[in-house]
Amino acid sequence: MLRTYGRRTFDFGRRVAVMAILNRTPDSFYDRGANFGFEDALAAGERALAEGADWLDVGGVKAGPGAEVTEAEELDRVVPLIGALRGRTDAVISVDTFRAGVARRALAAGADVVNDPSGLRDPLVAEAAAEAGAGLVVMHTGGPPRTRPHRPAYADVVAEVRAFLLDRVALARQRGVAAERLIVDPGHDFHKNTFHSLELTRRLGELAGLGYPLLVAFSNKDFIGETLDLPLDQRLEGSLAAAGFAVAAGASIIRVHEVGPSVRVVRMTEAILGRRPPAATRRGLA
Repeated sequence: MLRTYGRRTFDFGRRVAVMAILNRTPDSFYDRGANFGFEDALAAGERALAEGADWLDVGGVKAGPGAEVTEAEELDRVVPLIGALRGRTDAVISVDTFRAGVARRALAAGADVVNDPSGLRDPLVAEAAAEAGAGLVVMHTGGPPRTRPHRPAYADVVAEVRAFLLDRVALARQRGVAAERLIVDPGHDFHKNTFHSLELTRRLGELAGLGYPLLVAFSNKDFIGETLDLPLDQRLEGSLAAAGFAVAAGASIIRVHEVGPSVRVVRMTEAILGRRPPAATRRGLA
């Protein structure tokens, strides 16, 4: 599956894209605001690129419940950072937003993709991506953005997520987004309990079979913490295990916090699967 976003072309049948999370928020669930300052966020982006990230995902609003962030505040957080990063790299840059106005301004500043965590609750987000010829990630949420569920229930979580994603893809195409610009994300932990997220992971192949690049975003999430009974700062190994499994199951893009270790796991998994040669071949050959 060959796809181009911005200045990068990916053959997803051979190489998985590693997307670095770059949240410029004071209340991010993982970095707790470490990258809220502009210079800190810029340095984090440059560090991710140096560690091998193919993609930077810039967000200005925490995904979960939190203090209200106005559109003007979100714009102030993401647009200058995207502009600064654009001048430093040809890596893909996406904006993580559910607002059409933010999407338009971010794309004008140099973003290549809109990563909508709301599942296109506002179809104007798709129109913004279409107008710019940009990529668009559609995600299954199971509910409104920035809310937590109470006892979410699914008869078959994978079947329901699959149906939702197909519906959202159809909506995006109706609003002008080309099929080759679309990416799907099952939304691990979004209105799903740990059993749901584990089943989604176990059956990722059914979602990879939809024919669109599959993005998985489970780095350090609660289903990993609950599965291993570990706090937030001890979930790296679980995240890496899930990443390796996802690559083998057909994921195209892995969204991560810890770039260096994730890149190594992804590239090693690709080599085991025969998708890429070793970077160096000396043992027994010299």
